[in-house]
Amino acid sequence: MWRGFMLAGRMSELEYLNQYYEQKGSRMLVVYGQKHIGKTTLVRAFAEDKPNYYYLAKPCSEREQMYQWGIQLKAYERNDPDKDDGICLPDGKDFPEFADIFNAVSVSTGKRVIIIDEFQNIVKVSESFMQELVAFIRKQEEKGGVMVILCSSSIGWIENSMITKIGEAAYALSGLLKIRELSFGDIVHRFPNFRIEECVEAYAILGGIPGLWNQFDDKLTIQQNICRHILNPDSLLFEEGERMVADQLRETSVYNTILAAIAAGKHKLNDIYRHTEFSRAKISVYLKNLMELELVEKVFSYDGAGKENAQKGIYRIIHPFVEFYFTYMYPYMSMLQTISVGEYYNTYIYPNFRKYVSGCFKKVCRQYLEKLNERGKLPIHFESSGEWVGKDGSIDLIAKDAEGRTLIALCNWEKPMMTYADYEWVISCAERARIKADYIYLYTASGFDEKLNLEAKIKKNLKLVQVSDV
Repeated sequence: MWRGFMLAGRMSELEYLNQYYEQKGSRMLVVYGQKHIGKTTLVRAFAEDKPNYYYLAKPCSEREQMYQWGIQLKAYERNDPDKDDGICLPDGKDFPEFADIFNAVSVSTGKRVIIIDEFQNIVKVSESFMQELVAFIRKQEEKGGVMVILCSSSIGWIENSMITKIGEAAYALSGLLKIRELSFGDIVHRFPNFRIEECVEAYAILGGIPGLWNQFDDKLTIQQNICRHILNPDSLLFEEGERMVADQLRETSVYNTILAAIAAGKHKLNDIYRHTEFSRAKISVYLKNLMELELVEKVFSYDGAGKENAQKGIYRIIHPFVEFYFTYMYPYMSMLQTISVGEYYNTYIYPNFRKYVSGCFKKVCRQYLEKLNERGKLPIHFESSGEWVGKDGSIDLIAKDAEGRTLIALCNWEKPMMTYADYEWVISCAERARIKADYIYLYTASGFDEKLNLEAKIKKNLKLVQVSDV
C-alpha cells in the first residue's frame, strides 16, 4: 500500500523511464536525488514487470567491489538455480572483472533493465568501470539492447564532478533524472488521519522525503510521533539528521558547527564567522558544499527591489529534518540522555515549535500559489517569484507577471490570528522594498480579525486564505 502511494506521486518519473525503455536499442540513464527521496523504490517498481537485475554498490576498494559483486551473483544463482534468466558466473571467479559481471547479467534476447545503485562508489575508485559498462551496452545493441539505470544520492558529485570523472563515457548517457521532493499535497494524502495543521507540522519535520514519512504514524499526534520516532534513542530517526551529513561529507565537525550556528539563528556570513571563529574563506567553501548537497540555501531579496533596505544574502537550512535535528536535538543531546522524552519535548521543543513550523508554512503557501498559477486561477499569471528579506521586516512571497503586475503574500502561522495591523505591516514592507503591490494575499493558520475581514470585502485586490483552503 505504501509503495503504491509513493508511486502515485511519481507518475511523471515513471513515464520518463518507460519512454526510454520502449525506445529501440540500449539506453543508459542517471537517476539521482537526496537520501530517502525514493529513487530505489521508483526504479525497482519500474523494473519489476521487466527482466531486471539490481546491485547496490558499496563504499569500498575496486577489488573488494568485484569480490562483493561476485558473492551476490553466486548467491543469486544458488538461491534460484532453475530461474531461466541467465544470471550466473560460469567461470566461478572470486574476483570477477567488470566484463565478467556484465556478461553474467546479460540476456541473449530481449531487453533487460540493469540497476546499479550508488554507482559513484565504483566510479570514484575505478578507472575502468565506465569504459567496460559502455562497451557492454554497445554489445547488447545486437541482442535487442539493454537499459542501464545508474542511481546516486550524491547530488553534488553528480551535478559538479561526474562528467569530468567519467570522461568520454558521458557521451553514452541518454538522460539524467533528478528525483525531487514530493509536495505538501502528497503528504496530506499520505496521512489521512492527520488534521491539516498536523500535516503542516509533519511537513516541517520530514519535508517532502517519502523515506522519512514511513517512520510517522498518523494515528498518533505529532508530539507522540516526535517522542516515539525521533527522540527515542532506539528509533531509526534518532541520529538520522547527523548521518545525512556524515554520509556525504568529510570533516563533519566543521559542517556540524556551521549547521548548528545557522540553526541557532546565525544566518549571515559575518554572524557565522563570529560564532564559529572559522575564517570567512573557509566558511564560504563549506557553505558551498552544503548548498550543492541541497542542505543549505542562500537567499537574496527578489529582483534587487529595495536594495538599500534588504539583507545582502542570508543562509538557511533547507533540508527539514536536518534543520529539526540541529535546532532541537544537537544542542541538547546531553539532556536528551538525561531526562524523559516527554519532559524533553515540553522543555526544548514545545515552547517555540510554532515559530519553527512557520518557515515551512511559507513553503506550503508558495506551493499553493504556484498551483493556482498553473491553473490560471490568480488575477495575474506570474513568470518569476521570490521573497524580500529586509533589515526591518520581510515579504514572504513576491510574484510578477510579464506586464510587471505584482502579487505579494504574507504567511502567518505563529500568531493566533492575523490582524489588520499585519496587513498594514506588509504594505509598509512593500514600500521599503519599493514594490507596487497590485494584489495582496494573506495566509493564516488560525483566522482573521473582524477589521481585516471587512477590508477584504471592500478591496478586491486583497485575498484572505486559511490553511484549510490550501
